[in-house]
Amino acid sequence: MKEPKFKQSRLWVQARDSKLGEWFRASKNCARELRAWAQYRQVDVPSLEPLAASIADLQGIGGETVERGEANDPREAPIFLLSTGWRAGSTLLQRILVTDPRLLLWGEPLGEMTMVTRLAEMMSHSISPRNLRLWKNQEDPRSGALATSWVANLYPPSGDFRLALRSLFDQWLAEPARRHGYARWGFKEVRFGATEACLLHWLYPNAKFVLISRHPYDCYRSLADSNWQQVYYRYPDECVDSAAAFSQCWNQIALSWVRLPAEFPCYQIKYEDLIGGRVDFRQLESWLNIEVRENIALKASVGGTARRARISWYERMIIARGAGPGMKALGYSN
Repeated sequence: MKEPKFKQSRLWVQARDSKLGEWFRASKNCARELRAWAQYRQVDVPSLEPLAASIADLQGIGGETVERGEANDPREAPIFLLSTGWRAGSTLLQRILVTDPRLLLWGEPLGEMTMVTRLAEMMSHSISPRNLRLWKNQEDPRSGALATSWVANLYPPSGDFRLALRSLFDQWLAEPARRHGYARWGFKEVRFGATEACLLHWLYPNAKFVLISRHPYDCYRSLADSNWQQVYYRYPDECVDSAAAFSQCWNQIALSWVRLPAEFPCYQIKYEDLIGGRVDFRQLESWLNIEVRENIALKASVGGTARRARISWYERMIIARGAGPGMKALGYSN
């Protein structure tokens, strides 16, 4: 869009680039951020505990079906690279992992749809205790007495339900990767926390998870300076367009991971260690059963956006308030 004539004048350009113009823009942005902070409504995301309880109920019914070869087939061990929000270094780590020519990691496939989050929400409230009892005690479908039995509630085995959900990801993500010649697959996503990871682990018991985190001050500085216009947690109603929105998303994701049991298959990496040369890639590739050549990806500069040396005082205050618990949980100081 063409700027008005007065904004093209030399006087306007001088005023815009002066200390007064800089102060005016900073004041305007401060007012916008504080207003967004005061009005922000936290995104409602599914919690880990109800989902874990629901999965346990389904498994307790019995009838879990496992496809032949699932336990030992490396194709059934996808890699899910998750992040504490945007600009945490997930794309850099994604590029490092795919230096193994056998592995394809899709990048945030239909991320704004938050499909896995919605499935986790559905699964967290899957079935009432009454219908769960009916499922456990239902007539055997092979019985010849179905015509004279209570069949108003007659469900296939819970294992078939799990495989049906998994087939969505198999057909959508795994099969296209195999058609392109890749033996392993997975995806990178910046919106998912431990709850979504728990659901994916139920669908793929051999899956491996890699979590990358970065100090939220630096994440937000990179995001705010990117001029990406609109970034959505969930389209179209959850836009991450302020320090308040970003910090709450970051905090929810960060806090979720401390609720997982110690044996959950997750490898955690800090972006600060990644760029500081403190990540043991030999240990990581051994754990993931891949072979990476990290130097290939690390020597290429892709996607840098931060222009400021540090964020403003009011942005730090908002993020410290919104993401404080998550920062403490992951070992980041204010």
